[in-house]
Order: sequence, then C-alpha cells, then structure tokens
Amino acid sequence: MTMPSRPSPFDVVVIGAGLAGTCLAGILVRAGRSVALVDAHAVHGHDFRAEKYGAAQMALFEKLGFGPALRSFTTPTREVEVVRFGRLAHRERSDEYGVAYPDLVNGLRADLPEGLLTVGRVADLDFGPAIQAVTLSDGRRFEGRLVVLATGLGEVLLRKAGVSKRLIGARHSLAIGFDMAAPRAAFPFPALTYFSEGFGGRDAYLTLFPLGETMRANLFCYREPGEPWTKALRADPEAALRALMPGLDAHCLDLRVAGPVEVRPIDLSRVVGHEREGLVIVGDAFQTACPIPGTGIGKVLTDVDRLANVHLPAWLATPGMGRDKVAAYYADPVKRACDDRSLRTSLYARALNVETGLPWAARRLRNRVARHVIGASARAAQAATVAVSHLATLIAG
Repeated sequence: MTMPSRPSPFDVVVIGAGLAGTCLAGILVRAGRSVALVDAHAVHGHDFRAEKYGAAQMALFEKLGFGPALRSFTTPTREVEVVRFGRLAHRERSDEYGVAYPDLVNGLRADLPEGLLTVGRVADLDFGPAIQAVTLSDGRRFEGRLVVLATGLGEVLLRKAGVSKRLIGARHSLAIGFDMAAPRAAFPFPALTYFSEGFGGRDAYLTLFPLGETMRANLFCYREPGEPWTKALRADPEAALRALMPGLDAHCLDLRVAGPVEVRPIDLSRVVGHEREGLVIVGDAFQTACPIPGTGIGKVLTDVDRLANVHLPAWLATPGMGRDKVAAYYADPVKRACDDRSLRTSLYARALNVETGLPWAARRLRNRVARHVIGASARAAQAATVAVSHLATLIAG
C-alpha cells in the first residue's frame, strides 16, 4: 500500500523508527491517523540489543497487530532446558522467539505502508499548545498536532526538546552476545538457560537459543566493560565460559565461539522535565531497562499501546495538545506500573547478586531453597508424564 499525499498538519509526527516508533506509526496508520515517521536511516543498522522474547511479549505483539509479520522472520522454540547450580533443574515448555534486533526492526518497517518513512536528520523542534514543527537538516518541515520522540538511547533530540535524563544506575549490567561455532543441530537441546553456578556473585545467566540455523548465546552479568574479566572474555570466550561455568560441559559439549563477541553496557536512566505541551516520549527514550529480568520489550510495547489506543483517540478528538493531555499519558496507571515494575526488578536482581550483608544472604538462601523445591516438583511432574505415556503405550499395545 502506498501512502496518500501528505496532509498538513499531521495528527502525529514520530521521530525514531526503532521498535517503539515503528510499532506506534503502524498502529496509528491502521487506525486512519495521518502520520509522519522520521528516522536518520532508511535501514536499521547493526545493533546488539534484545534478541529473544517469550510468549507474553508475543501476545503483546499480537494484540497490537504485528504477530503475523513477526512470525515470518523469527525463530521459534517450544522447550528450554533450565540449569541451576550446574544441574538440570527442569525442561520448561515455553514458547520463545529469537530474532536479531535489526531484523526485528527492519521486518516491522517492511510491514508499514510504502512512503510512510521519511529519511532525514532532525535539526530543530518547535512546540506550541496546538501545532508542533519538526525541521530536518535539509530544510524539510513537518507540522503535527503531536510529536513523539522514540529515539531510544540517543539524547541529542531530548536536549533539543528541553528534556534531560536522570542516571539511576551507571553501568548497571553487561549484555554479551556471540554465535556458537557448532550448527544449531549439534546441540542436544532446543534452547538452554544456564544460571550462575555460584551462590550470589556478579554473573546472572547464559542463554543459548536458535537464530535460524545458528545457535546464539547471550550472557548477562554485573561487571564492568573494561575490567580484566571482560577483556579475557573478548580474547578467548570459550576459555572464559569454561572458567565461569565449569558444569556447562555436561550440558553443552562444544563451546567454540564463532565471530565477534559483542559487549553492551546497560545504564538505567529516566527522563525528567518531560511534561511538555505537544510532546510525548516513549520506550527507551523515556526509561531504559536492564535485559536480565526481561522487561524491556514489554515496557516499550506497553508505552505504545497506551498512547495509541487509550490516550491519542481522545486527544485528537478535541482541539489543542496542551500539557494537561500529555500529563495524563505519563500518569496512566498501567504505564506507571509497568515502568515501576521494570525498574524495581532491575534494581532487585542486581542487588540480589552483588550486595553483601546478612539480609541479602538470607534472600539468596531463600531463593535457592525455593528454586530447589520448584525444580524437584518439575522433575517429578515430568517423570510422572513419562510414566503415564509409557503405561498408555503398553495398554495400547
């Protein structure tokens, strides 16, 4: 479908065609809104970010109308082996989907109407109570009733809009990604989540999952990007994995790594001074997330859903785009609960791993006992299922 001639002003001008901006623009266009989507690049380039999501995230994509598109370029798995303290805890029936972040974004962009995306760099922003103006570096100008910043981790346009970021946790965690050398078929499991063998510490977990015919690895930890451990991992990832998780050999015989080791430091931050007339900030541009608890994609999609489907229809039905309308979005109880839960779980997960002192030691002990009970129950349930299946086979025979 080709976009019709562009109106002026638009209902919404979306700046940034990453996950948040692309999804928001797609929803609004399907709802019949006039939208300008602006990004500096026609194709989203290499970017090591979210590479796997689960059934809850897919349900959100489905709700927003992107399920069919996503299923065409993701790699699904239906079972995950979960290893705790070096021992197989259970095999979890779980729908998970692997996709490189650029493929995710570019796949969603391909599902947009032709001509929706404008490629250009934003040079200036001008806000008012009714009409907003976005001027590109080549002089092109877009006017809209609302401007949405979906610019991810970038801060340049936030500053142009008079908004700043408050740093909550500098270098909160590290996300590390690499491809395994052996093909996907060589691994004795569909996917694996291997938690740190230690009792507390700075290492969270390793997850192995398929991207096409490649087995992809994501390792998450609470370390510094420049420390000796991280440098050693870059230099010899196989040796570092064997040293970090000695029991991994029993579950994954071939630990050779192919290609580069990508390391992404994670800062936790949130914007301040954001209640401005004519402007809404969504996704990671509003608040970042640590990938270890797995709340990032859900937080982004919740922002998009609440803005597109709850607030914007009412805003566009009445004149103006004053601060009172914008404030209602930021005060949305569903959005606030999602943001708060994401931040709270990120901070708690790190503290549970790295904090010293008796209270945190007690929490770690409690968690270990609880996970042992859960794992034992899961193994018992799996054994019972196998026994029933064998019995049914004998009866049928």
